[in-house]
Amino acid sequence: MGKYFGTDGYRGEANVDLTADNAFRVGKFLAYYFSEGGKKECRIVIGKDTRRSSYMFEYALSAGITAAGADAYLMHVTTTPSVSFIARAEDFSCGVMISASHNPFYDNGLKVINGNGEKVSDDFIEEIEAYLDGKTGEIPLAKRDKIGRTVDYSAGRNRYIGYLISLAMHSFKGRKVALDCANGSASSVAKAVFDALGADTHVLSNTPNGYNINDHCGSTHIEALQAYVRNSDCEIGFAYDGDADRCLAVDSEGNLVDGDMILYLCGKNLKKKGQLQGNTIVTTVMSNFGLYKVLDVEGISYEKTQVGDRYVYENMAEHAYDLGGEQSGHIIFLRHATTGDGILTSIKLMEVLLEEKKSLKECLSDYKKFPQVLENVRVTDKALAESNPAVQEAVKKVEEKLGDTGRILLRASGTEPLIRVMVEAEKEESCKSLVEEVIAVMKKEGLVQA
Repeated sequence: MGKYFGTDGYRGEANVDLTADNAFRVGKFLAYYFSEGGKKECRIVIGKDTRRSSYMFEYALSAGITAAGADAYLMHVTTTPSVSFIARAEDFSCGVMISASHNPFYDNGLKVINGNGEKVSDDFIEEIEAYLDGKTGEIPLAKRDKIGRTVDYSAGRNRYIGYLISLAMHSFKGRKVALDCANGSASSVAKAVFDALGADTHVLSNTPNGYNINDHCGSTHIEALQAYVRNSDCEIGFAYDGDADRCLAVDSEGNLVDGDMILYLCGKNLKKKGQLQGNTIVTTVMSNFGLYKVLDVEGISYEKTQVGDRYVYENMAEHAYDLGGEQSGHIIFLRHATTGDGILTSIKLMEVLLEEKKSLKECLSDYKKFPQVLENVRVTDKALAESNPAVQEAVKKVEEKLGDTGRILLRASGTEPLIRVMVEAEKEESCKSLVEEVIAVMKKEGLVQA
């Protein structure tokens, strides 16, 4: 990816890596680019999460957009998938979500979404980064009647809520459900949806104050929801991340149900109804080996992409598959959305339980999650460490030992000088010893930082 934009937008610490001036310039570029230099009307929809800095970036982004002659429509606090939905449903030129997802409150980011509700292309990122680095001409400011305007568009969030409600095929009446909103974007949407569907809704971490987003809550701190469900008579709990494009679940006993398990249950249900396009689920290389074993039993095919919901979506769009996602809880239902949507995922999982007339634990009785050990090894050169013949030979030996009872994955970090060594096997002790074998070879070859 680019210098500023990673797989999930322009992200960093607010006013350190990402400043209000950066946001202003991004706004100017978007307005100029999508209006084709002021030749046509340009409308850009903006959403934000609950971080203190999101207000600053909303105003700076809007100022850049309007200064360059386009109109900025403000959805205010809302979810990333709602911005994606509105961008395509209301024919906007593009959308921007101000969020750093699961990061702490002092970080923030700008996720740019095209008019089809998709993350923008690498070519687009190259152009915007060239402008940010001053490698292209300065964008002229609009004058007189060409100056843009800001529009309150909280109605867009309400339309999205209505859309989610319309997708549910069953009433949730009488079902006691816990929702952990991470003190983030889901706070403005999730309870309204579940209440409208008739659930007895219990909400956690639903009082954002600008600083408490993802703070010991939400999908990255699932223990809060686990404890609540375990000590109540809720039958299920859902946890979202800061911008609500992820969802993890817990069963009535507080056991974690991750993205792989959700993919399995939803894929199995879709196949049963004859609705699993291509009889295939798209996963990433980080999905648990247990998912592939149980999909083999069910006769469901799967694809594996590199890590990132963007790559999952690209594979799905290319082959017209309708279900894919990540272990972390980014689940894409392509018939209904072009991005991961945590609240949509929770609706779909609820419907599986209602149709199967079983508890979440019962539905997963045949799923065996393989133990996994992952070690991050700080190296002097990622490329050399990955391509080193002795390391490759060590990985090959581990593969031979595991056969079809597990797997090893060697992957370079995209942002740090790290090599991730991951092994999944039937026993955790085996995972640890095999990971240590590979790391020992890396040390012997002088690849590990002292």
